Amino acid sequence: MVSKDEELAHLKKCLQKEVIKNTGAFSWISVIHKALKCPDRRFNFWWRIANYLHHVSNGQSIIAKRINWNLRIKYGVEVELGAVIKEGLSLVHRVGIVISRHSVIGTNFHVLQNVTVGVVIREGDKTPRIVIGDNVTVGANSCIIGSDITIGDNVAIGAMSFINKSIPSDCTVYTPKMDNIVKIKKSS
Repeated sequence: MVSKDEELAHLKKCLQKEVIKNTGAFSWISVIHKALKCPDRRFNFWWRIANYLHHVSNGQSIIAKRINWNLRIKYGVEVELGAVIKEGLSLVHRVGIVISRHSVIGTNFHVLQNVTVGVVIREGDKTPRIVIGDNVTVGANSCIIGSDITIGDNVAIGAMSFINKSIPSDCTVYTPKMDNIVKIKKSS
């Protein structure tokens, strides 16, 4: 169990990197200024606040659920409350992204559009988790789905990939396409 002080320190570290985007001293005024001034940083600001409230209230915060619901409607992104994501979350082209609450994700997680990170829950199994290391990039239209999957550090997952097994650190993974040539036949 993480204390409220540790949760607050994590929140500040994430807001510093994702919203303020500098290495200077943390300031709530700077965070709010950047969240208002830079629309591309608002999702991260509000999701980090909602996830913080969710964690410190043991999942009982109505405000956190409401904020997350509004984010889903406005951005078309569902990062479930309860997911553990370290600083450096980058959601590029925020549409169709789904990240399960059973995810534990390291620093500098870079995700493109239409990506799913989800778990398969089988009857009788312990709660499954997907653990993703540091410096991982997931290409557009990819799915990471399974039970107890671990993806190592410094991994690049290519576009339109389906990942259902663990991946070691320091590699590039993609799902090969059988026939990617478009054939056009003219009618006579």
